[in-house]
Amino acid sequence: MDFLSEELQKYVEDHTAPESELLKQLNRETHAHVMMPRMLSGHVQGRVLAAFSHMIKPHNVLEIGTYTGYSAICLAEGLSKDGKLYTIDINEELEEMVKDYFVKAGVSDKIEYLIGNAVDLIPALKVQFDLVFIDADKINYSNYFDLVIDKVTAGGFIVADNVLWSGKVVNQDKADKDTQALLDFNRKVHNDTRVENVLFPVRDGLMVMRKIAD
Repeated sequence: MDFLSEELQKYVEDHTAPESELLKQLNRETHAHVMMPRMLSGHVQGRVLAAFSHMIKPHNVLEIGTYTGYSAICLAEGLSKDGKLYTIDINEELEEMVKDYFVKAGVSDKIEYLIGNAVDLIPALKVQFDLVFIDADKINYSNYFDLVIDKVTAGGFIVADNVLWSGKVVNQDKADKDTQALLDFNRKVHNDTRVENVLFPVRDGLMVMRKIAD
């Protein structure tokens, strides 16, 4: 994920709105006590997600992959009045920690936290979404796109994380299963006429898609 020099990364962080004290605490606790802390969105990407949410002012948001709740709290910042965020994660072991931080952030009443397999849960959601954030198992990225595209409002956005996969997407001759899944996903959405896409080289890559047709 470290595409920028340490010095340049620090410059970026120094010129980005800071994390709240709560998000700093969640960041520290995740790194200290949870496996694979690099899965956390973190400072800069968190501010990007919050900015997207503030610009879109979504009524309904779907997040696929809650992890410790950092990105959900960021996305919840821009919810419209009476807006709701649905977030799905398969790891029930983090549930207590996540719910605790949702309460501390004052967003627990705006979030429906679902535990289970997103492939099974998404079809049951009878909701139209203005913003979808995909940050779960890479093998299913294309499946997640197919499951949500008809649930996204015209003009709504889908954002997918990790689409550069630590730079592995440009070394296609040695692609492992996750890398190949991301290559297939990136190609798929790039060629889908229902969306207009731009790949942001933020952190590990954000594929941002705007739905332009049903």
